[in-house]
Amino acid sequence: MSKSLKLFGGTALGTLAVLTMSVNFADRNIASFPDNPAVMTAIAAPVVSSGLISAANASTSAGEGKLGLGRAALPEEIAAWDVDVSPDGTGLPVGSGSVEDGEMLFSENCAVCHGEFAEGVGNWPELAGGEGTLANEDPVKTVGSYWPYLSTAWDYVHRSMPYGQAQTLSTDEVYAIVAYILYSNFLVEDDFVLSNENFLEVEMPNADGFIVDDRAETEYPIWRTEPCMENCKDNVEITMRASVLNVTPEDEAAAEAEKVIEAANAVTETEAPVEEVVAAVEEPATDAPDPELVAAGEKVFGKCKACHQVGEDASNRVGPALNGIVGAEIGAVEGFKYSRVFDEMDGTWTEEELAAFLADPRGYARGTKMSFAGLKSEEDIAAVTAYLASFD
Repeated sequence: MSKSLKLFGGTALGTLAVLTMSVNFADRNIASFPDNPAVMTAIAAPVVSSGLISAANASTSAGEGKLGLGRAALPEEIAAWDVDVSPDGTGLPVGSGSVEDGEMLFSENCAVCHGEFAEGVGNWPELAGGEGTLANEDPVKTVGSYWPYLSTAWDYVHRSMPYGQAQTLSTDEVYAIVAYILYSNFLVEDDFVLSNENFLEVEMPNADGFIVDDRAETEYPIWRTEPCMENCKDNVEITMRASVLNVTPEDEAAAEAEKVIEAANAVTETEAPVEEVVAAVEEPATDAPDPELVAAGEKVFGKCKACHQVGEDASNRVGPALNGIVGAEIGAVEGFKYSRVFDEMDGTWTEEELAAFLADPRGYARGTKMSFAGLKSEEDIAAVTAYLASFD
C-alpha cells in the first residue's frame, strides 16, 4: 500500500471518531426542544395599597374619556396653595407691621441682596428710587416708581422671600417689611403701620401707568401686511454729513481752533475786548479745584453711589442728586423728599457745613434717614467736597 493511501485512510478514521464522540455528548448533555414549549410564567402582580386603588378607581370614573390618571384635589390641598393676594385685597390675611420693625427685619433678611436702603446690591434688583425715570432710555423700575399695586409687593415677599428661605416670614413680618419698602420710596412716614385694614389706602405712584393690551386688535394687522421689497421710496438722498456737524475735532489743533472761534463769537455777543476773551480761553480759572484732589474724591464717592448720583443725567434716588450741592441751599434739591429735620433747617451747604455733615451725618442732622456712618478722614472729606464742587 502506498504512503498516500495510508495517510488518507488515517485522516478519515480520525474524522469519523470525532463525529461519533460529538453525537454521544449531545445526546447525554443537551435537552431536546419540545414540540409545544410552555408559555412563560407571568410576573407576580405588585402589592398596591387600598388607598391607591380607591384613588385610581375614583380617577377612572371621574376622568372617563381622558387619561384616567390622578384625582381631584381636595379642598384643604387647594387652600394650602391658594395664598396669592389680588389688587383689590382678596386673599390678604389679617395682620400688621410697622416701618420701625420692618427696618430691622429688612436689614436681617433682605439687605444682603437689596441693600440697607432697598437700593440694590450688585445685580440684585433695586426696590426703591427711580422716580421719574420710566420715560428714560434705561428706566429704574422699583416698587415706588413702577409697580402699580401694593398687593404685588406683599404677595411676592410672602410667597418667595427671603431668597432660599421662602415662606419663613410670618404675616406680621411681611407687613412690616412691605411698610419699610414703602418708607424707602418716601411713600409713607417713619411712624406708619401697614395692616390689612389700611392696605388699600396706600397710593402707588404708577397706579395709572398701565393700560389694557389691545395690540392684537389695533397693531398686529398693521405689522402683518406685506412688506415693501422694491421701489419703496420715490428717491433716496443724503441729507447731512457728520463733517458738517463737527462731531469730533480731528486733532488738538482743531480743538484749539474751535476755542478761538467760540471766543470770537463771545466777543461779538458781549462786545468785550479781544484781549480779555483770548486770556479767558488760554488761561484756566485760578479757583478751579485741584485735579488730583478731584480724582481722589471720585474714588471716595464710590461709598456714596448706592444712594446719590452726580454728573450728566443724574437724578434723585434713595438720596438726592448732588449736582451743584456746594453753595446750594440746605434741603432744596428739587423733587426730593427730605427727612423732616432738613425741612426745618436753614443755611447753605458751604464747604465747612458739608465737612461737618460728612464727618457725622446723624450727629449733624438728628433724625435723618441717611444711616451712613460718615467719613473719618479729613483728607477723604476734602477730596469728596472738591469732587462735588466740580459738578455745577
